Amino acid sequence: MKFFSYIMVYRRFLLVVLTVLVLLPLPIVLHTKETECAYILFVVAIFWLTEALPLSVTALLPSLMFPMLGIMPSKKVASAYFKDFHLLLIGVICLATSIEKWNLHKRIALKMVMIVGVNPAWLTLGFMSSTAFLSMWLSNTSTAAMAMPIAEAVAQQIINAEAEVEATQMTYFNGSTNHGLEIDESVNGHETNERKEKTKPVPGCNNDTGKISSKVELEKNSGMGTKYRTKKGHMICKLMCLCIAYSSTIGGLTTITGTSTNLIFAEYFNTRYPDCRCLNFGSWFTFSFPAALIILLLSWIWLQWLFLGFNFKETFKCGKTKTVQQKACAEVIKQEYQKLGPIRYQEIVTLVLFILMALLWFSRDPGFVPGWSALFSEYPGFATDSTVALLIGLLFFLIPAKRLTKTTPTGEIVAFDYSPLITWKEFQSFMPWDIAILVGGGFALADGCEESGLSNWIANKLSPLGSLPVWLIILISSLMVTSLTEVASNPATITLLLPILSPLAEAIHVNPLYILIPSTLCTSFAFLLPVANPPNAIVFSYGHLKVIDMVKAGLGVNIVGVAVVMLGIYTWIVPMFDLYTYPSWAPAMSNETMP
Repeated sequence: MKFFSYIMVYRRFLLVVLTVLVLLPLPIVLHTKETECAYILFVVAIFWLTEALPLSVTALLPSLMFPMLGIMPSKKVASAYFKDFHLLLIGVICLATSIEKWNLHKRIALKMVMIVGVNPAWLTLGFMSSTAFLSMWLSNTSTAAMAMPIAEAVAQQIINAEAEVEATQMTYFNGSTNHGLEIDESVNGHETNERKEKTKPVPGCNNDTGKISSKVELEKNSGMGTKYRTKKGHMICKLMCLCIAYSSTIGGLTTITGTSTNLIFAEYFNTRYPDCRCLNFGSWFTFSFPAALIILLLSWIWLQWLFLGFNFKETFKCGKTKTVQQKACAEVIKQEYQKLGPIRYQEIVTLVLFILMALLWFSRDPGFVPGWSALFSEYPGFATDSTVALLIGLLFFLIPAKRLTKTTPTGEIVAFDYSPLITWKEFQSFMPWDIAILVGGGFALADGCEESGLSNWIANKLSPLGSLPVWLIILISSLMVTSLTEVASNPATITLLLPILSPLAEAIHVNPLYILIPSTLCTSFAFLLPVANPPNAIVFSYGHLKVIDMVKAGLGVNIVGVAVVMLGIYTWIVPMFDLYTYPSWAPAMSNETMP
């Protein structure tokens, strides 16, 4: 037993050593460039899937192993680690930093929830819509981290409203108030951990009152064996959690900058097929927005039916009197919004720059009319989406946010400098350097596959798949990606599979977008497990969900997502990119590799 305990303690170290040694005969025995590159690919893939080393550390392995095995010189490998993608990411993070610093994201989310109302079904749709909208521009993780405390406060207010109704009824029958059922106003604050809320004294009361209320509440919970008054209250908490987690992922599908997987695909595609100028911010939004909208609405219906039941008559009934719970929800949302105060100058400037960035992205090369990039016709293709992102990003460091003052020896307060919308230190705290390195490692790996000839070898071996129907190949690749991304990180999954799927499309003489677009979208469908992506982990940490809850709900959303992507690729996406025709910008395969 002691031996096995040592193995468990040092399992990651052993996995790294054994992987390197067990696969070592591959390059030694065969000793070709293809097998040497395959050896590196297998090692990196195993480390990414098992996370034996941190993902970004594993991503640095190509820069070490490619020069050592003579596949690529060190200078050429190093150039793959910083691309146009990284400039785009820097500009987007500048925007995200300012939005979160000045609480613009919270104002947008609360306002959208206030607009849709407090009916439970519409309330969850409001949370899903606002969260999805924010995740189009912010990272999925930060969006979920921002929205979840608000949703938690609303869910607790619903549960406490039920307690208030019961307390009123008991007062009416018994002639006294049960203090154990009083509403704990601490949910209106920033405390989001339910266990802390139960033991936190009520603001405005002395400590003894808070202790008595907490004691009675704990006794009540222990007597019932649960921290929820009713099953419906528990279901509402589960529903709120999953709505936030799934919508923060679904919203990221709609823009190239919405998720790291979209950015990785765009950079890889534009690098491998430089003559194709069909993929930009506007074209991506045009085909992905309908898909994301349909997935969001169907997921809302599915989650609503799974946890609360979906009554169409009640949901769409107009003029219905609000219940006590609904009034309580409206009040807590209103109070949270009022805490933000009137909109400030910094928020207005951030919002203007946010809108300006989106408009410049859309109008750069919309496709149906000439965009502003036509003004630089002498340098076609020079200005990209990263140009816009950097231009707006630099403005965040330039535009004044507030004056900095100091007190002179005479006691006079004078301004000596100004503080911009964001500082470099704040930007650094938001910048995901690990993702930047991970993506760079993926690009280096793809370049190595090209240089060594491994991509062509894979294409030759995959050419027999051309006998299968194209829809079946797309479905198989989509399901494979969806399954893999549940146990591996999304960026690692897409980085690993792009160098395989592109040669596959070329080998069977199919437009690469036909296979790459569905696979890229499906990479984000990590809905089954708490560890599948950060939003899932964030909502799971609140303690309302069990793994089986997430598996049941996530399986339905996964099926919906893959079905909608398959529908889209055969309807509105086909005419946009002429998917039925093998494009001139893709490599012309030899007869041996053509089906």
